[in-house]
Amino acid sequence: MSASDSRKSALDTWALGRLKDRGLKLPGEFSLQPASDDASFRRYFRYCGDPSFIFVDAPPAMEDSRPFIAVATLLASAGLNVPEVFEHDLDSGFMMIKDLGEDLYFDRLGDIAQTEQLYQDAFIALSKMQQISARLDPYDEVLLQNEMNLFPEWFLTRQLDIDCAEDMLEEVFRLMITNATSQPQVFVHRDYHCRNLMLAQPNPGIIDFQDAVIGPITYDLVSLLKDCYHKFPSDQIERWVMEYRTRLVMAGQLEASVSEKTFMRWFDFMGFQRHLKCAGIFSRLNLRDGKPGYLADIPLVLQYLSEVCERYTELTAFGCWLQEVVIPRMGSTEYVRR
Repeated sequence: MSASDSRKSALDTWALGRLKDRGLKLPGEFSLQPASDDASFRRYFRYCGDPSFIFVDAPPAMEDSRPFIAVATLLASAGLNVPEVFEHDLDSGFMMIKDLGEDLYFDRLGDIAQTEQLYQDAFIALSKMQQISARLDPYDEVLLQNEMNLFPEWFLTRQLDIDCAEDMLEEVFRLMITNATSQPQVFVHRDYHCRNLMLAQPNPGIIDFQDAVIGPITYDLVSLLKDCYHKFPSDQIERWVMEYRTRLVMAGQLEASVSEKTFMRWFDFMGFQRHLKCAGIFSRLNLRDGKPGYLADIPLVLQYLSEVCERYTELTAFGCWLQEVVIPRMGSTEYVRR
C-alpha cells in the first residue's frame, strides 16, 4: 500500500469515528469519495450523506493545518461564508469541515449576466476581507522577492532551459517590490480567483485561504480579475477595477487622492508580480510534483505579462525579451519538459 493510500485508509477510519459521534447511520462498507484536486499536498474527500461533509488530508510534514483553522475563524467572524472546521486532528493532519458544494465560479463564467452578479458579490466579500484586522505575516520584500525568484529558477532555467537575464530581472523585480510595498496594506487572501470561489448561500463561498497575509490592497483584486484560469475582456477588467477603487474610497478604505491612474498602475504591476510567480509555480508543479496539467495555464500568464509590458515604458525591454526569447521557446516541445 502506498503512503497516500495508507493515509486515505487512516482518514476513512478517522472520518467514520467522527460521523458515528454525530449519530449518523452509515453503510456497511465506508469510504470517502474524492472531492477536488489541489495544487498543494492537501487532498479533499467528501462524505456524500445528509448532511454531507468534506474531510481534509493534510500530511503534517508538508502542510500545517493551523493557519487554515485560524484564518477560517477570522473570515467567519467578518461575516464571510467559509468552511466551518467541525473536527480536527493536527497530529494526523485530518480535518472535518463544512461542505460548500461543487458549484465553482469557474463553471458559471459562460453566462455573462450571471457572471456580473457573481463578481459583484465577490467584490462585496473582498471589501469585507480587506477590513479584517489581524496579526498575520506581512507580504514583505523578502516574500515578494522569493516568489518572483520562482520565475527564473523553475520556469526559465528548469522548464525552458533559458539563461536568465539577471540584470534586467533584478531591475524589474525591484520595480514590482516598490509598487507592492507602497500600497495600503490589508488582509490578503492570496489566491482569490474563480476556482476558489463557490456559488453558495450567502455568496460567495470562499476556500483555500490558509496562506493569507497582510499585503497590497490590489493583490486579491488582480487575482480575481486577471485570473490564471479565465481571461476577461480588457475593457471589462478596467471597468471593474475603477468601480472597485470607487467602492474603496466610499468605504474609507482608500484615500481619494489616489488617482485612477495610480490605482491602475498598482493593479497592473501587482498582477505582473503575481504572474511571474505563477509561471514559476506552474512549472514547479509539473517538474517537481508530477502535475503537468498546469502547463496549459502558462500561455495566459505570459499574455498577461506581455499586455502590461505594452502599457508601461519601464517594462519595454522585458516585453521585447519575452516576445523574442521566452514565448518562442514555449512553442518548442524540446524545451517544454513534462
